Amino acid sequence: MQVLFKVIRQKSPESAPHIQTYELDVEPGNTILDCLNRIKWEQDGSLAFRKNCRNTICGSCAMRINGRSALACKENVGDELSRLQRIAASTISEASDGKPAPPVMTIAPMGNMPVVKDLVVDMKSFWDNLQAVDPFVCTQARQIPEREFLQTPEERDRLNQMGNCILCGACYSECNAREVNPDFVGPHALAKAHRMVIDSRDSQTEERLARYGEGTQGVWGCTRCYYCNSVCPMDVVPMDQIGKIKEKILDRQDDQTNRSVRHRKVLIELVKNGGWIDERRFGVKVVGNSFRDLKGLMSLAPLGLRMIASGKFPLTFERSEGTEEVRSLIEAAQQLEAEQKS
Repeated sequence: MQVLFKVIRQKSPESAPHIQTYELDVEPGNTILDCLNRIKWEQDGSLAFRKNCRNTICGSCAMRINGRSALACKENVGDELSRLQRIAASTISEASDGKPAPPVMTIAPMGNMPVVKDLVVDMKSFWDNLQAVDPFVCTQARQIPEREFLQTPEERDRLNQMGNCILCGACYSECNAREVNPDFVGPHALAKAHRMVIDSRDSQTEERLARYGEGTQGVWGCTRCYYCNSVCPMDVVPMDQIGKIKEKILDRQDDQTNRSVRHRKVLIELVKNGGWIDERRFGVKVVGNSFRDLKGLMSLAPLGLRMIASGKFPLTFERSEGTEEVRSLIEAAQQLEAEQKS
């Protein structure tokens, strides 16, 4: 079948991107990488993209395929067209002569990283942020052993999911938090960070947790958009790993540690007491730290005045009808979590 490949091209970092269209006769089982290879070999030798193993191992060929980051060696034409048809009623449009136009595949470079050329991006920030979390086992606090550090099969199995990460950059490319917050290290780094936190051989667990919970460069910078989970080709589910680090931080820190920890603890407290959030108390307790942080409290004044002026400030609070049920569910979940940890 005939397929149009619209490739977002860019000659250099300084030049403007443009779309170049190539038409290929392909089979549904052809991978996107197969098609790009044919374009390069048969139509345009100047097209630049990364590739290596062709077998979903190295992660080199990550790019945006029809709007979402994926591995070109893993996705094939037939599956992509089916996916597009599920999103829209049809990917086929009418040509000017009334005949059905060929389906279109749009290929673009990954996001959150500057383009070097065409589909090749500069991954320096990706690697720098990975290095920032110290993604290696630290045993400096221990004496040099006479033999290697041993792990039980159960301890080793806990590391498998994070160890499957091939550092392709797909999650980093789609990360909304990274797009608006250049300090955020990214889901790939924090997934690796969780591997270090639960590694029985590592001697820096407490230091790591304290560092990973600082500001918005660590776990509290995640906006929980789920994009990293949805595009990960190896089922690492980075956002879930970030959540597990948050749980460990919350177990060790109280609401005076920082605003991020206080936000989570106050949220649970208010929902337990009222079934939903009492907005009057939430800002005062989190931002104003229950009147301990006068600067934070004053920062709420403009918002409060606007809410009062527009009639949106809640003067009273009514507990939800299911408050007791909500409280029992939260307490049951907390008890189950405590039992699992013990």
